[in-house]
Amino acid sequence: MTDSDSDMNEHADSEGRLVAGWHGRYYEDFQVGDVYKHPFGRTVTETDNVWFTNVTMNLNPMHFNEAYAAGTEFGERLVDGTFVIALAVGMSVIDVSVNATANLGYDEVRHHAPVFHGDTIFAESEVLSKRESDSREHVGIVETELRAFNGEGTKVLSLKRTPMVLKRAHADPSAARPPGWPAGVGTQPEDLADDGSGTDE
Repeated sequence: MTDSDSDMNEHADSEGRLVAGWHGRYYEDFQVGDVYKHPFGRTVTETDNVWFTNVTMNLNPMHFNEAYAAGTEFGERLVDGTFVIALAVGMSVIDVSVNATANLGYDEVRHHAPVFHGDTIFAESEVLSKRESDSREHVGIVETELRAFNGEGTKVLSLKRTPMVLKRAHADPSAARPPGWPAGVGTQPEDLADDGSGTDE
């Protein structure tokens, strides 16, 4: 019997089960001083910049007029700074605010260096503080500093953002119903084994 035959038989004999994926952090999971390096850097394209600039009606020719930009100190078009903010915040959601009920504010936004077409952006978040909400018992308030870098390691952006994040007990996450899924959609425990082994939290 070959290794592949053995693997196939092993798979055929195994029970199907629902396995919980990443559900994001809940309020209790945040610790002051922790740094989350967010996965998947993202290369910024010319299309990103032109599309975002046009959609948001940013009329500064630095972002869409190559002839104009060539005459500036940068010598080429710059990526719209608000796109860089949106990209970095989006990259942080997987670790910081999948379970947020609201973002309370964005503060101390700083562009430290320009971003150009073709730059690859990476982002990380540091937990600065956390506290219970005074008005809502089901959430806590987490303050983070978000930092973005280009592929050479130059910091291009920093900002503080403060999401209001669900507490775990109020979210009641499960393998069958992760964040964002309606009840009953997709594979359910009863579709698999009946002996209680159909889920793996």
